[in-house]
Amino acid sequence: MTLKNISRRKFLKNAAVAGAAISLPASWTCSSGSSPYDAKGLPTRVLGKTGVKVPLMTIGTGSRFMGNTRDKRLEILEHALDHGLYYWDTAAIYKKQDSDEFSEQQLGELLKVRRNEVFLATKVSDRDPELAKKTIEQSLKRLQTDYIDLYQVHSVESVEDVKNFTSPGGVLDLLHQYRDEGVIGHIGFSGHRSGEGMKYAAENFDFDTMLIAMNHWVQWDESPEKQAIPAAAGKGMGIIAMKVVRPKDTIDGLDVDKLLRYALSLEGITTAVVGIDSIEVLQKNIETIRNYKPLEEEEMESMRLALSPYYQHKNLEWMMPGYRDGTA
Repeated sequence: MTLKNISRRKFLKNAAVAGAAISLPASWTCSSGSSPYDAKGLPTRVLGKTGVKVPLMTIGTGSRFMGNTRDKRLEILEHALDHGLYYWDTAAIYKKQDSDEFSEQQLGELLKVRRNEVFLATKVSDRDPELAKKTIEQSLKRLQTDYIDLYQVHSVESVEDVKNFTSPGGVLDLLHQYRDEGVIGHIGFSGHRSGEGMKYAAENFDFDTMLIAMNHWVQWDESPEKQAIPAAAGKGMGIIAMKVVRPKDTIDGLDVDKLLRYALSLEGITTAVVGIDSIEVLQKNIETIRNYKPLEEEEMESMRLALSPYYQHKNLEWMMPGYRDGTA
């Protein structure tokens, strides 16, 4: 398949032919553990083999974020960036419920003027490579950019799903081609339901990152489903947590500050994606990150016990058939 109509690709090709220096985003060429971004004093960690330092919290722009008005969403993004939260996570399918407003379009409104300040991650759900190519090109247009720092295969469903998108000529090969063209910097995957599928992907392929739902973390040495994090860590991947404050929706009495600290205290975790629905929530989370200290082991054990129904997948919408991440 042939890729076309992207200015960065044309530039890279022409520069290579002319023998000129090829200009890539600073985050793709910085030395390991360095960063061209400004965390405004917030603590950071290295996102695995990408070598990029990222804040302990990532701005999630799915359903909670999209529930706001356009102006409120823009205010949240500007406040986040102005206060050091430069890692933004979205997906091609994220949208406002019952509307045609897509998350990528909203991010694009700010990215068109502040692109070099943001480490940008998005995702593709398609498993057909031709459909995936259309989705990726659409994402670039919506985001008003000619490059994406981290592109992820969205929502690993099973081992068979991984075998499908990693087969010759499949979606992973397509992402590799975009990476070779200078359009994508790093490649990862996300998953909600299948720890076994995520473990298989991490162990058998050269991904840079894994985005994993919190309910797959506890006692991961006891079954194949719980081994995804050590498998990813063993390959040097950056590990991003999601659904970290969602337990408060199903279990009474849980403190958001402690939930975020708990997630960040788990071994192997680099950063946590948090969906933001207001400036007030964002500012509280910024303070939690700014003053972050890992939980003591006694506190960790107390949280594990409190979260046991959550870890058993009870009443979790994303464990149900037909769940579409970030759209409801």
